[in-house]
Amino acid sequence: MPRELSQRDLSLLSRMVPECGDLTCESSGLPFRSLLPPVSNHFSAGPDDFGERIGRLDREDLVYLLDLIRDGSESLGCLPPENASVLIDMIARQLGTGAAAEVLEIYESGHACDD
Repeated sequence: MPRELSQRDLSLLSRMVPECGDLTCESSGLPFRSLLPPVSNHFSAGPDDFGERIGRLDREDLVYLLDLIRDGSESLGCLPPENASVLIDMIARQLGTGAAAEVLEIYESGHACDD
């Protein structure tokens, strides 16, 4: 579900991608409408880098992201499987295996890419 990024979203994005100066997707020319796909697909050099970037978020931030994922506001559909795995592992460590299983189920349901 496309959304306009909130101030909190922009704060999280700036922590994960401090080098981000433009909030526009290069391929579509549209503004980013979620956080994880741009971090994964436009700024991360691979799964380790993606993990380091999302690792900059604290537990409260992950809860916020989890809530966005649950309500469909945060897209997971464009994440490569290896980056989705990194995210799910981090959620399991920080928020528990139940939350991680939920995210895996949402990821596997194949929501459309909406970055």
